[in-house]
Amino acid sequence: MNSSAASFPVWHITRGALALERPLVMGIINVTPDSFSDGGSLPTPAAALAHCERLLCDGADILDIGAESTRPGSCGISAEEELARLLPVLRSALRLGAPVSVDTSKPAVMRAALEAGADIINDVAALAAPGALEIIARHGRCGVCLMHGHAANAGQGAQQAPMPGGTDGAVQGVLEFFRAALARVQQAGVEAQRLVIDPGLGFGKAAPQSLALLARQRELLAVGRPLLIGASRKSFLAHAVQAAGSAAAPPPPAARVAASVAAALLAAQRGAAVLRVHDVRETVQALAVLRAVYEIPAN
Repeated sequence: MNSSAASFPVWHITRGALALERPLVMGIINVTPDSFSDGGSLPTPAAALAHCERLLCDGADILDIGAESTRPGSCGISAEEELARLLPVLRSALRLGAPVSVDTSKPAVMRAALEAGADIINDVAALAAPGALEIIARHGRCGVCLMHGHAANAGQGAQQAPMPGGTDGAVQGVLEFFRAALARVQQAGVEAQRLVIDPGLGFGKAAPQSLALLARQRELLAVGRPLLIGASRKSFLAHAVQAAGSAAAPPPPAARVAASVAAALLAAQRGAAVLRVHDVRETVQALAVLRAVYEIPAN
């Protein structure tokens, strides 16, 4: 089912190595008031921790905590505000026993998260902020996800100016970006085994470009690192549903669960090592059926 497993058997993170013989499910915890799908739904650290516990019960392998929205048009916040939202939840989540990822692009937040014990830094800016790469290299153990986002700030207005060159241009542009980013990061002393890559579906891509990147994932594996795919509830799925005549208008984020699970299955079949999702239980169940079918011997 997961063709990347043979090439990338493990992902090295702070607490050891995560086996990649099957796609891992990363559950999303947004401790933000303004995230595109579920902003404001976890208003207190206690609510966020309860959500972490639910995701683990539903089958999540990794928890991914974000304290700053990266939706189009979002306003940035200070590192101090981001840490005030993040640290109470992070410290509690780390006691649950599962690997914990922190979704941030700020070096100061990275440093504090790693000092608290975070396992993974998930950066939509691919360690481009001054000082970020040095913090990751100095830490020496944490896992890292490098994401491609077309725009100077992938979280603010990125989708209003999609990548040039159509679908082919998007795939080639993402490939070129990762070749350069991986070289830069490894030259700074970050071992390849600590790195996964995320093509950033929906970040500075028109809907057809995001669909093309999902369809042509195997080409991205040529850069030599495992893939993390985050399609969950994104607008390009809503546009696909509407274009197929299944809805008169693009469905809102909460009504994109079935489309999100379908995208996760497609990603798994095309070699994704990690699936970042809101709807953990539904994704885990769908993957179980997919795995059961693949395990049936061919006649």
